[in-house]
Amino acid sequence: MTSDCKGEGTGPRPILEIAESLGLGMDDVLLYGRDAAKVPLASLSRFDGRPDGRLIVTTAITATPAGEGKTVTTIGLVQGLGKLGVNAMGTLREPSLGPTFGIKGGATGGGRSQVHPMVDINLHFTGDIHAVGAAHNLLSAVLESHIAKGNELDVDPTRILLGKAMDIGSRELRHIVMGLGGKSRGGVPHESSFIITPASEISAILALSGSLDDLRERLERITVAYDNQGRPVLARQLGCVGAMMALLKDAISPNLVQTLEGQPVFVHGFPFANIAHGTNSVLATRYALKLADYVVTETGFAADLGAEKFFNIVCRQTGLVPDCVVIVASVRALKMHGGKKVEDCHLFDPEALREGFSNLERHVANIRLFGLPAVVAVNRFPGDVDEELQMVLDHCAELGVESAISTVFEDGGAGGEALARKVLKTIEEDGGDFRMLYDTSLPIRDKVEAVAKNIYGANQVIFLSAAERAIDAVESHGYGHLPVCMAKTQASLSDDPRRRGAPTGWKLTVRELLISSGAGFVVPVCGQMNLMPGLPKRPSALDIDIDDCGNVTGLR
Repeated sequence: MTSDCKGEGTGPRPILEIAESLGLGMDDVLLYGRDAAKVPLASLSRFDGRPDGRLIVTTAITATPAGEGKTVTTIGLVQGLGKLGVNAMGTLREPSLGPTFGIKGGATGGGRSQVHPMVDINLHFTGDIHAVGAAHNLLSAVLESHIAKGNELDVDPTRILLGKAMDIGSRELRHIVMGLGGKSRGGVPHESSFIITPASEISAILALSGSLDDLRERLERITVAYDNQGRPVLARQLGCVGAMMALLKDAISPNLVQTLEGQPVFVHGFPFANIAHGTNSVLATRYALKLADYVVTETGFAADLGAEKFFNIVCRQTGLVPDCVVIVASVRALKMHGGKKVEDCHLFDPEALREGFSNLERHVANIRLFGLPAVVAVNRFPGDVDEELQMVLDHCAELGVESAISTVFEDGGAGGEALARKVLKTIEEDGGDFRMLYDTSLPIRDKVEAVAKNIYGANQVIFLSAAERAIDAVESHGYGHLPVCMAKTQASLSDDPRRRGAPTGWKLTVRELLISSGAGFVVPVCGQMNLMPGLPKRPSALDIDIDDCGNVTGLR
């Protein structure tokens, strides 16, 4: 390597120093180079007796191409708390290669508000996603082999629920025919599909498991198919859960990294919030609360998706109770919700901004439905006008919600101090009265309607015939008590990605219903939602390369 390839400055601290600041020694971590480490559950269990810190959940208004900045704000809030002398820690999900090479890019923040090492985290990192994909495809392969080699479980090939998984968006694999060539060459011909790995139930199971024993029990409960009598076939009946555990034995341990300002962050778990529950691992959050006084955890997409699922699914399963919720918004995104085109959102337009307030209002109301206090973080973009920023702050005051402008992208932790102060003040003055949206004893259709009408603003839910049949089957097999994990577009409060703002007078369509019996929820699939994304016309992958020094370029 030539001298031109040498880095400048000292950079972030070695990850072992970050571990030591948490009370973890060399023998407590599994190093992945200088900048990342896994913390085995045996090491973390030493902290079980400690009291929990305070939990701050970040969410956002409905996602737009104009940008909101939820991950940047989450990391910046951790850094801002650090600037105030607060012992803070973050917990984030691991980025998926699908969005990284697709339209969204990576998920490690940006500017001076990032987690390090950005490139490694956005690519292979510690191999957790690959491990889940391998476990998923092993289970699928064993199931297919079982059918081809005698089918003692009498599996109905037309009712196989488990397809294949991969972590690259490939729309051409959404609906396939497999097993061509007959039993001697290709098995039993039947229709199947690929899903993106973060949509795999095993991804959700890994993120929700509280121990290795819990992981095993959840894997055993996965419903892989129905037999010819209509009875569920479970993973434990195929006998390969032990092998799946071997593939996942390291993936269950949280990954330790740091912010650019040296605060510890667990980056672990990766289910998508539009097709799964969309939060980082329970283990990461639970042990961060033992290691820090304040923990900032990010939920996927807006409050109608990741936050709703965190409250109704994760908190219900774990007993976690948030102390405060931060709703991230930007002036340009609000103007897009007010009818502005994405290419014009940087232009001064107070009227479009006012029209876009309806989306922010809906998400503030959503948080209040759960009895939680909220703070609005107004993420300032270059070119934002003071008058429009003040309009957002004034509107938040009218709603009775605290707010602060955040400049963490440009200023790092210093740009998050105002937000951090508002969050600390809100936690101190308003403890909240956390409650669930619905009782799980309700029928599945009633739970879907509770979310659709109260969170999304729909006035009616339409269940298509495939969904009706699936609901009846799921309830008849004893799974009707599970919470619902809605699969819905992230681009709108409705099931139509073209509708901005806060639509009213519309009908939610439930197309089908999937069972995630191991994860512990059912998945109503709404509108045209797909579990395998496709690449855009010009994917981010076309901008990514390595330079002469071996450094990855173009990753965002």
